[in-house]
Amino acid sequence: MTILTRLVAALALTLFAVPHALAAATTSRCLAIAQSAPSTLPVSYIPVQEGMAPPVAEDVTVRFVGHATFLITTPAGVTIATDYNGYAGPRVVPRVVTMNRAHTSHWTDNIDPRIEYVLRGWNPAGGPAVHHVQVDDVLIRNVTTDIRNYGIASGPAVIPDGNSIFIFEVAQLCIGHVGHLHQKLNPEDLALIGQLDVVMVPVDGSYTMSQDAMIETLQVVKARLILPMHYFTPGTLQRFLTHLGETFDVELSPTPEIKVSVRTLPPSPKVLVLPGY
Repeated sequence: MTILTRLVAALALTLFAVPHALAAATTSRCLAIAQSAPSTLPVSYIPVQEGMAPPVAEDVTVRFVGHATFLITTPAGVTIATDYNGYAGPRVVPRVVTMNRAHTSHWTDNIDPRIEYVLRGWNPAGGPAVHHVQVDDVLIRNVTTDIRNYGIASGPAVIPDGNSIFIFEVAQLCIGHVGHLHQKLNPEDLALIGQLDVVMVPVDGSYTMSQDAMIETLQVVKARLILPMHYFTPGTLQRFLTHLGETFDVELSPTPEIKVSVRTLPPSPKVLVLPGY
């Protein structure tokens, strides 16, 4: 699918998939910031609230559940579990779940009927999955990427659109979860993702992509706050932090839960390690 086709599809979702009364609420802020920036201005220096309303003081809570699952709670109380495999914490039934195809540790067919929105990062019927959903104060959309085929040896080496980068736009923040990313992002992907403030990335260095390739991806994405995931062991995580060199600030959080807002974002890119695996 060409970038023109994908951009037209995204625009069509914005304009026609929801009532016109919700158009302002469902317009992507992340894309608006990226598109409004002068071409000579590096993305890393785009002010968080560039061209937008004054920043709000509302916090978004992010808890690292483990592996690739984060529990995001919006100021309005919407709970979202990323790469949901059936568990989002003790006695937690999220309102929204996102899933990805690569392994069963990133998805499940055992869905609690109380979960309102089940957003799969792949389309079981074929072709790309397309999501553009407004749930109270959060806009959720996706950008698909290809994945390597871990299945039948005689099958294709690559499964097109098998993974989704999910973007959560809430409280004037743009939060991205890259899922089981297997490839560096190209200009087409970046144009569809837009500017991210917070990004959650796998750093295992093998099942997804090499740690060096992930660091190159982070340098291009230029999010202010980077949350590692999918690192399995402390040794793997430490290798990733060592590879970072002096490119990013690094902080180790004593707790798996943080609160983030446009006013508390770090001034320069920082890797924040939440305890987990």
